[in-house]
Amino acid sequence: MILNEMNGAASVEDVLALTLEALRDVKARMRAVFGPERVAASAGRFLEILLGNELRKTGWMRAEAVGDPGPWRQQALLGRGRWDADALRARSSCRASGGF
Repeated sequence: MILNEMNGAASVEDVLALTLEALRDVKARMRAVFGPERVAASAGRFLEILLGNELRKTGWMRAEAVGDPGPWRQQALLGRGRWDADALRARSSCRASGGF
């Protein structure tokens, strides 16, 4: 953790850099679970939107935020996509538990 020696607080820039680094790391870990690059990229954009600051996250709003013409790509990822939820959970939990 990056702390300022004077007041013990991290700068906004440092926190943002760490957050972006963590997001890139999570997306890289997720990539293997989703198979084709376009599906993994869609899953990464979906994660970015879920972590975003929009209060309501309807399918249309999420699609609009990532530049998709409609919610179909995200619906396909969640409903018809072939990916292993257990493998994704395992990749996520070992990273999350490592911080504790």
